Amino acid sequence: MFKEIKEDNLAEEVKNNDTVVVQYAASWCGNCRLMKPKFKKLASENEEVPFIIVDAEKFPESRKLANVNNLPTFATFKNGEFVNQVQTNKFESLKELVDEVTNH
Repeated sequence: MFKEIKEDNLAEEVKNNDTVVVQYAASWCGNCRLMKPKFKKLASENEEVPFIIVDAEKFPESRKLANVNNLPTFATFKNGEFVNQVQTNKFESLKELVDEVTNH
């Protein structure tokens, strides 16, 4: 399941789902735009897990959940807790991060 949050409520998504995968992005970030279709592809392969895009500039509370200081950052959450993150523009690194929490 893929979605982009429209308000600073990532904490709710993390609390309400067993596993969550997040892409932190910004409108000015070229690598963020390049990674978005790859992020969506992984979302389509893992329909049971929410894949959420967060605008790191607009949503500071959501950004704090993974201590994001570089974009794009991908983060995983499981059972309401932060698990891991990777700052990358490489699909392989993103896939490894997702596989950690989806057991593929």
